Amino acid sequence: MPKADINKAGWEQSEFPILCETCLGSNPFIRMSKQEFGRSCGTCARPFTVFRWNPGEGARYKTTVICQTCAKVKNVCQTCLLDLEYGLPTQVRDTALGVVSEAPTSDINREYYAQNMESQMEGGQKTGLQLKGTSVAGKEMLKQLARSDPYYKRNRPHICSFFLKGECTRGSDCPYRHEQPPENAASSSAQQSIQDRYHGTSDPVAKRLLTSYADTQGLAPPADTSITSLFLSSLSENATEASVRTAIVQSVPSLDPQKIKSVVHVAKSRCAFANFKDRESAELAAVAWAPGFAVDGQKVTVKWGRSRPAKAPSNDARPAGAATAVAS
Repeated sequence: MPKADINKAGWEQSEFPILCETCLGSNPFIRMSKQEFGRSCGTCARPFTVFRWNPGEGARYKTTVICQTCAKVKNVCQTCLLDLEYGLPTQVRDTALGVVSEAPTSDINREYYAQNMESQMEGGQKTGLQLKGTSVAGKEMLKQLARSDPYYKRNRPHICSFFLKGECTRGSDCPYRHEQPPENAASSSAQQSIQDRYHGTSDPVAKRLLTSYADTQGLAPPADTSITSLFLSSLSENATEASVRTAIVQSVPSLDPQKIKSVVHVAKSRCAFANFKDRESAELAAVAWAPGFAVDGQKVTVKWGRSRPAKAPSNDARPAGAATAVAS
């Protein structure tokens, strides 16, 4: 770290980036350029050493967008911001492992938090994900969703926007791809901000992965959007309403406890209903419980609630005109 200049005390210097295998590319011989303090970190806003390289033939040039301190705290790649172990978005990993992000998002505290994390890691203390306990079911979920091999197609050039408009005149000399985007191009990671991808908020790619996994586990959201309840069965005999509520809050750390409308525990049937204030909170809980949900150390069965059947109109609720006709 440059200690000679007090204004550069928090700036980062490094010799090699922290990258995933996909971003590094298939070419074993890479020519990489290095620029000290080339840009500010996309998360903590501190200047850091920027690396730029070409992963291989037919790929676009890639560059680092966050500093190494922020990458180590979340265990992510400096370029794609995906988890280094599973190659998944941080929102998927944090949801499966029940980890809540402690990094501040405000401009005032981001640099201060990054400096504290850096000093702790230099002192040999564990930080970030190393301090969090992880569930076995969550790890199994991540193994099922993770790719077994690098996905080098992610390094391809972006689609030419002028080609989509029919205005590109470069032809084969254009460095961008001339092809139509897929149907789900709107949920591409290129549409996201660095802050959202890093902190795991409003991530369309993560939402698609989590929703598809929940569907395979029988927790597909019902078509009726008015259903905001989840049914929990096979509870332990010692379970109480307080223990069920505590388990719900601890298992979904990204869920605001104020979003839980009520918890109805039926001790005789050893079941409970978790009622939420909105559909988004209910879907968040369903996705988090897809790998498994335990209350008081016992795994419970989770299902979506059912809508109440419409009540048939009684004789007293007949229209006034009909009642008059019968009376006459």
